[in-house]
Amino acid sequence: MYAIIKTGGKQLKVEKGQAIYVEKLDVKAGDKVTFDQVVLVGGEKTVIGTPLVEGATVTGTVEKQGRAKKVVTFKYKPKKHQHTKQGHRQPYTKVVIDEINA
Repeated sequence: MYAIIKTGGKQLKVEKGQAIYVEKLDVKAGDKVTFDQVVLVGGEKTVIGTPLVEGATVTGTVEKQGRAKKVVTFKYKPKKHQHTKQGHRQPYTKVVIDEINA
């Protein structure tokens, strides 16, 4: 059984026991989190939402909060002695999917 959920402006396909990385959620490690924006539930019987599946939820446990590897942007203007170096680390939340309720 699998589901497609919406979180952080993205859609993710999830299955039971799978670890996913989502945009940072305001919860602590070890807490339970529920995703109620379920677009599709698949398996033996597929249910497609219009736009969401009513009554369907996906629950998971927050494993850790973290930050991704650094992405460096370097802008350079030749012959003008102008350059800009900037780094960015995107925060994320690692969630392990416990259950899909259809």
